[in-house]
Amino acid sequence: MDIQIKTVLDKKGHDTYSIQTKQSVYEAIAEMNAHNVGSLLVKDGDKVVGIITERDYTRKVILLGRASKETPVEMIMSRDLVVVSPTDSVKDAMKLMTERRCRHLPVFDGDQLVGMLSIGDLVKEIIAGLEFENQILEDYIHSR
Repeated sequence: MDIQIKTVLDKKGHDTYSIQTKQSVYEAIAEMNAHNVGSLLVKDGDKVVGIITERDYTRKVILLGRASKETPVEMIMSRDLVVVSPTDSVKDAMKLMTERRCRHLPVFDGDQLVGMLSIGDLVKEIIAGLEFENQILEDYIHSR
């Protein structure tokens, strides 16, 4: 059972949240809190140029003694985006996240941003698939 990213996005939703490069890290953390998410895409105008995560904040602001209200997002964001497409499999996305040590994946269909997934979203989908398979096996066993 190879679930596609599109399936997960269709269940979860395609909403994405972003912040501009020149905004402060404080504003980014407030925005993450407002939407109950652990990352924001970083844009320069309309173009996605990176991602900022709670991990970036703890490692690049708190631990380095920077002030979050004075530090622009562009100073701590990750510029090397790890992305997937809607036709990629959940299994491949999990493998990519493990290899690249990231917890958030923007989903692009060509140049078009179509969603954002977290490791939690993928784990939730995998567990649901396993529970479904388990139920089918139990039903089969009990029908004999």
